[in-house]
Amino acid sequence: MDQNIYFPTVADIEKASAKLEEIIEPTPYQYNAHFSEKYGCNVFLKREDLQRVRSYKIRGAYNKISSIAPDVLRYGIVCASAGNHAQGVAFSCNKLKILGSIYMPVTTPRQKIEAVNMFGKQYVDIVLTGDTFDEANEAAQKYAARCGKTFIPPFDDEKIIEGQGTIGYEIEHQAKDRPDFVFIPIGGGGLASGLGAYIKQVWPECKVIGVEPAGAASMKASLEAGHVVDLDHINKFVDGAAVKKPGRLTYAICKEVLDDIIPVPEGAVCSTIIEMYNKNATVVEPAGALSVAALRFCQDMIKGKNVACIISGSNNDITRMEEIREQSLVYEGLKHYFLVNFPQRSGALLAFIRDIVGPSDNLVYIQYIKKTNKEEGPALIGIEVAAKEDYEALIRRMEANGMSYEYINQNNKLFEMLI
Repeated sequence: MDQNIYFPTVADIEKASAKLEEIIEPTPYQYNAHFSEKYGCNVFLKREDLQRVRSYKIRGAYNKISSIAPDVLRYGIVCASAGNHAQGVAFSCNKLKILGSIYMPVTTPRQKIEAVNMFGKQYVDIVLTGDTFDEANEAAQKYAARCGKTFIPPFDDEKIIEGQGTIGYEIEHQAKDRPDFVFIPIGGGGLASGLGAYIKQVWPECKVIGVEPAGAASMKASLEAGHVVDLDHINKFVDGAAVKKPGRLTYAICKEVLDDIIPVPEGAVCSTIIEMYNKNATVVEPAGALSVAALRFCQDMIKGKNVACIISGSNNDITRMEEIREQSLVYEGLKHYFLVNFPQRSGALLAFIRDIVGPSDNLVYIQYIKKTNKEEGPALIGIEVAAKEDYEALIRRMEANGMSYEYINQNNKLFEMLI
């Protein structure tokens, strides 16, 4: 490794851990019977969703802010975030009694804005600006430079990285048996850098696996290209890990410590969120489910091994649950949408239900407007099947009955209007 490149040492992370004792207790490292049985290994969940601000972000934020000299802090701090980093910074401002300006996109859900206000109270000022994180971030950095305030980055900073690495320090002291694999969600790379660096120094033989949402796999793209890549477009659904461009420091460290990166489809993340709730009554945000979602894509590799998964956060807006369920059903091949041309006559829909919809199928969506002076009219139909294999039987019945249809699930523009 290039000696000129910053790399967090065990001593750096132990020092950060000692500082964090002021504000946090170690989060549980729990054996999970359901996923262990499902994947034939020993799965342990590091429950950062139970952190004081419901995510690991408080570790890096507090470690960074508390390391700044008091005569600098008196001018105040600034950050930009649409979620968990903002809450970590807000909590730190309240704890240290310093003023902070937190820039958030105008599109930020009210639930997240209220959470930042709750943790920061009178010590934070929320500024809503821009439609995206990038626009809010640019405005925040300009404001910090203009007013002489310290900008607190979300991931690409030495103290932030060391703070996130304290999760590794806790796992070392909590695990009865050394993990063979550690699965770490990746957004900008701060968590993977700090935790990965610690794990590789105390357990060099342990495999460190990064996990990114497939629609925003910027770290994987960067490592494959050999330099930091700024993606043109990302899927923002896994909002806690949807980053177009990883950090310069985090890229350099991840290049050294990651054994692999697994991109996980957003639909698989949704299925995992539902499974964790149904099987364990655990509520996680999309980024919080990434590490567990990755297990289904590497079952042979982890069989019989000790596996640690970082559950990074639980700041999920309850209003998203219907969308999460929908994406899961579509990904698992259980929900299908069609544009079907119906004859303009009485009983056409009834005949469709009788002849096409199977005994275990559910007609869950229909939108139809009768067109006058036409022989046929289109209807948008949604059908939920009991098993993935039932789809083929559904298509055979439609074709045997001469139905004219278009499969919407594969039409991106039309499908995005539904999902």
